[in-house]
Amino acid sequence: METVVPQNIDIVEIMRFLPHRYPFLLVDRIVSIDPGREVVGLKNVTINEPFFQGHFPGRPVYPGVLILEGMAQTGGVLAYYAYPEAIGKKLIYFAGIDKARFRRLVTPGDQLRMKLEMVKHKRSIMIMHGQTFVDDQLVAEAELKASFS
Repeated sequence: METVVPQNIDIVEIMRFLPHRYPFLLVDRIVSIDPGREVVGLKNVTINEPFFQGHFPGRPVYPGVLILEGMAQTGGVLAYYAYPEAIGKKLIYFAGIDKARFRRLVTPGDQLRMKLEMVKHKRSIMIMHGQTFVDDQLVAEAELKASFS
């Protein structure tokens, strides 16, 4: 059975893959995907998100760890399209991070564009290179590891 890959994956389809829900679902849409190779997802940053009350009062800054988690979730969608037999049977877990770097602050009103490329996969471990942009500016990058269980 061949997996049909939609051109634009909306939030309903993302929730079919990922167990995350509000306030911890950190990818709103997948705008492109090449199964097993790369994925691009979007996250709209709004002042209505609960962590902005404390991060930081008077100067809202989107937490870097949430940028990384959004990249990991976007990579999770890529992993499920690469291994559709895992859908509904296995969960994908964030297994590690290396070389994380933050280049610029992210604030309410920004739209994150998260691009992940599959670097390698062997057995149940996948390694992806992730970059997050606002407009055309790189705001963060990291090497992410994930595993099905």
